[in-house]
Amino acid sequence: MTGLAQAFGGPAFQSMLPSLVTRTRLPNAIALSSVQFNLAQMVGPLIGGGILVAFGIVVCFGINSASFLAVIVVLSLMHLPAPQADSKQQLTTELKSGLSFVRHQRPLLALTVLAMATTTLGVPVRAFLPVFANDAAHLSQMMAVLGAGAVVGALTVAWLGKFQQMGKTLLVVQLFFGGLVALFATLPITSASYLILFFIGATLLVVFSLTNSLVQLAVPDELRGRVLSIYMMAFRGGMPLGSLVSGYLITLLSEQIVIAFNGVLLASVAIYFLIRSHGVREI
Repeated sequence: MTGLAQAFGGPAFQSMLPSLVTRTRLPNAIALSSVQFNLAQMVGPLIGGGILVAFGIVVCFGINSASFLAVIVVLSLMHLPAPQADSKQQLTTELKSGLSFVRHQRPLLALTVLAMATTTLGVPVRAFLPVFANDAAHLSQMMAVLGAGAVVGALTVAWLGKFQQMGKTLLVVQLFFGGLVALFATLPITSASYLILFFIGATLLVVFSLTNSLVQLAVPDELRGRVLSIYMMAFRGGMPLGSLVSGYLITLLSEQIVIAFNGVLLASVAIYFLIRSHGVREI
């Protein structure tokens, strides 16, 4: 049920951003949205862990549920421009129009494939960090470094905003991201691993933010919700799919081999689009 709620909330939230800022500021807004998400991932477990130890699991989940009231209050106070009146059609007809638009727009289709490849092959390194950690304290440190890198990466994109050759930059950063994932998996865990994790977090968020920005900039307002729902399905769907497949392969091989292979494959996807482009390199 939570997944179903996110399936509605995700595209709605992303579709709302262009109503709050101008198109030139859209990459800044998307990157700042990534900053608050990753800050929450860093701070949330610390606060939640303290509450869990002091008051128990029920109070911990209760406070978490109550925190959503703040979001509802903020949303109720926002004044968004009224949507343009258009002729509503059947759900299946509108969904087909969104799928047709994505299929016939080569850059948009390529960006959707890149997003799914990133979450399927890249995100498992974060999901399986416990396998690489020695103990809970070590894992906490690794997560903190990864989150710090993510915040820096998102802030970098927020600072850059809209710039020339965003598509080519996205592909180059994704190439480095895949290489860093493979490097982290193959090297022994030392102090250098923390530096690699920091840059993994930074490059991952640069890829996320740039991909989302380019999709938002390429979509007309009248199709934004439908196209973003397709993009979000590929983006979010890759996370559980990648973790499921990687988790199964780790039981057969080893975490080092599987995560390193994911990184090499992700870098290969970036190289393919750098060579063949499919419209991404030019945007």
